[in-house]
Amino acid sequence: MTAHETAPCVIAQLSRPEEATAAVRRELTACWTAVVNAGGAVVPMDCPLPPVTEAALRPAVERIAGGLSPERGRLLLATVDGALAGWLLLRRDQHPLVAHCGVVNHVQTHVRFRGIGVGAALMRRARDVARHDLRLERLQLAVRSGLGLEEFYRKAGWTEVGRWPGALRVAPGDDRDEILMSLTL
Repeated sequence: MTAHETAPCVIAQLSRPEEATAAVRRELTACWTAVVNAGGAVVPMDCPLPPVTEAALRPAVERIAGGLSPERGRLLLATVDGALAGWLLLRRDQHPLVAHCGVVNHVQTHVRFRGIGVGAALMRRARDVARHDLRLERLQLAVRSGLGLEEFYRKAGWTEVGRWPGALRVAPGDDRDEILMSLTL
């Protein structure tokens, strides 16, 4: 595990399953639950739509923690005064056609820490880790429309490269585009 200071938070990087201790996994689960229940877009595929419980999110956290690897998957954790303020997953596909590209998933800031730069700090650190540690050339992510997230990513240097119109059904009659974004490193 390595740590990097960025005002107002400290960002730690986990790259092995054993670094994601039981306490870290509990904090990730609690943060994810709060984010989803506050309307956040990060709902795992095997999880019900909100409201969700920690028990419903625990299997997804376990999969993420178990998949950490110095070559394929890094978890970035932002803390403020020792409390988990946000996190994201940075991963690389091992297939040779796309091994030069990485994917950013599960970007979230705990609702208690929104508006103080935690998400922006995580995205800056993800860029550095991708470029220098994983030696990636490009990053990609997908964003749900209707939440203003595409503007957040544009400010961080990302470019919209496409959309899947109406691909995400948030509720009956509320279909949203899935926005595909890319960042050259």
